[in-house]
Amino acid sequence: MNRAQEVLADRIGREPAERLACARVGIAGLGGLGSNIAVHLVRSGVGALHLVDFDIVDESNLNRQHYFRDHLGMRKTEALAEQLRRINPDVELDLDAARIDADNAVALFADERIVCEAFDKPDAKALLVNALLAEAPQTVVIAASGVAGAGPASEVATRRLSPRFYLCGDGTTDVASGTALFAPHVALCAAQQALVAVRLILGLEQAPA
Repeated sequence: MNRAQEVLADRIGREPAERLACARVGIAGLGGLGSNIAVHLVRSGVGALHLVDFDIVDESNLNRQHYFRDHLGMRKTEALAEQLRRINPDVELDLDAARIDADNAVALFADERIVCEAFDKPDAKALLVNALLAEAPQTVVIAASGVAGAGPASEVATRRLSPRFYLCGDGTTDVASGTALFAPHVALCAAQQALVAVRLILGLEQAPA
């Protein structure tokens, strides 16, 4: 264990810290959901992340995504990696500046056993979720639905819809309908997605055999 892992082990216990340090999670999309999921996972001690996003940071991202003004114009993969390494310099990061589509979705995440879906657009969400559930039988997908608006926190929930599929959010508020995105509401959903990943790694949720 490195120094950061030793400090974490003092707080959460050696076995949980070792499980987290050995774990790897894929994140599809590094916007308001994905960037915050990544930060939560690295702070929790997850040792490796696979970050996938084709976009760059722009001014409109700063109201809810985990970026700063000095990241404007940078690829989101690089801007987020810079921040994560400031939290844990030893974190292993695989970066793919790629647009996920029907041709590459399964191949991009072939090595992952946990994938967090973190897209804004419903069609992109459905494409990735359906592809992984159909063609990656060992992969658990943690998706989001209903992250917009400023509804009460009590409406943001996590549901396990099948042994390999979790859905976080309020299930109704959709950015595509013109509902505004507010940082606290987005962050609530991102935190729930990250928590499901941590629970799977720690064996608190039953993963597929």
